Amino acid sequence: MSKSEAYIIDGIRTPIGKLKGSLSSIRADDLAAIPIKELLKRNPELDPASVEDVILGCANQAGEDNRNVARMAALLAGLPVSVPGETVNRLCASGMSATIRAFHAIKAGEGDVFITGGVEHMTRGPIVLGKGSSPYSGTTEMHDSTFGWRFVNPKMHEMHGTDGMGMTAENVVEIHKISREDQDKFAAWSQQKAGAARDSERLAKEIVKVEIPQRKGDPIVFEHDEFMRPDSTAEILGKLRPAFRKDGSVTAGNASGLNDGAGALLIASSDAVEKYGFKPKARIVASAVSGIEPRIMGLGPVEATQKALKRAGLSLDDMDIIELNEAFAGQSLGVTRKLGLKDNDSRLNPNGGAIAIGHPLGMTGQRLLQTATIELHENSDRKYALCTLCVGVGQGFAVVLEKVS
Repeated sequence: MSKSEAYIIDGIRTPIGKLKGSLSSIRADDLAAIPIKELLKRNPELDPASVEDVILGCANQAGEDNRNVARMAALLAGLPVSVPGETVNRLCASGMSATIRAFHAIKAGEGDVFITGGVEHMTRGPIVLGKGSSPYSGTTEMHDSTFGWRFVNPKMHEMHGTDGMGMTAENVVEIHKISREDQDKFAAWSQQKAGAARDSERLAKEIVKVEIPQRKGDPIVFEHDEFMRPDSTAEILGKLRPAFRKDGSVTAGNASGLNDGAGALLIASSDAVEKYGFKPKARIVASAVSGIEPRIMGLGPVEATQKALKRAGLSLDDMDIIELNEAFAGQSLGVTRKLGLKDNDSRLNPNGGAIAIGHPLGMTGQRLLQTATIELHENSDRKYALCTLCVGVGQGFAVVLEKVS
């Protein structure tokens, strides 16, 4: 193994909660600490003091996830005070961006062991109140920070528009003539795959159970993603009303949700693998980011994927697993069709995507990398995986992984 390689050693995440669901009572910083603590427990050979940095993604950072939640989570998880922490914000790609920071640091020889990942607690996103330009000026704004734009710059609105995420999906659907029926079929497919993965306990391999304290009695154990609706069919979804435009086709049923969750990865260099006797599951081969017009942000993964594959010296045909975030069914189909994939390509999100599992923004990039790593590690006929997602305000991110035997 080259000394400059970066490996995914292990990963774990919380179950994903629905808005105002099972994780509602847990603070965001406490939630972020749970998978970090579990990683340390699962890897006792690791000296916690040797962790170079804890790098977590988080998109909101307006409430209990403020003031560098990565550092807070590291301390709450019991890491020594000598281990620093950094919070990264690339919106939906924050957890992936955090991991690639560790990848770059290892390649540069600036550290051997990192804990990366992400957290998002959309339920506990606060109401934020801006300051007026002067006292009693009447220019104060108030926003629910759970999701979407806030404190919009008028120049940005004039230059690129400030369409909400649902409207950006409608834009993609309109431009690429993606039917409502195809969107609902894709969404139902995601739900059914996720349900099968839950029932077979495949998803349990990703999850650490979370104890939810109660005012009276024993804590409740939360152990399954609670957002999914595996009984969904295209026919059922077809009865839902458009959510963002009266004549639109994007609905609550063919879109991802507002969710809570946290996840962490243990990333190590070749030297650390030898020193601690780690058994790496995947190697990070290449990554790429891209920019695109914000109004069609959902197509960001297309160019990011092309760039990452080129850097890896591979093609889409070489990929055995393709993990795409699934912000919306229409957006996902826009990406897959532009990449030349069939709508039902068996490599795509074999255990379901965010439409079914949920989309806690800062965490999703971690989940994609973790689930792809498990798929590579546990299937002898799979060698390469692509993880990619769209990013609000017009970006894409992609990472190529290789199985380590």
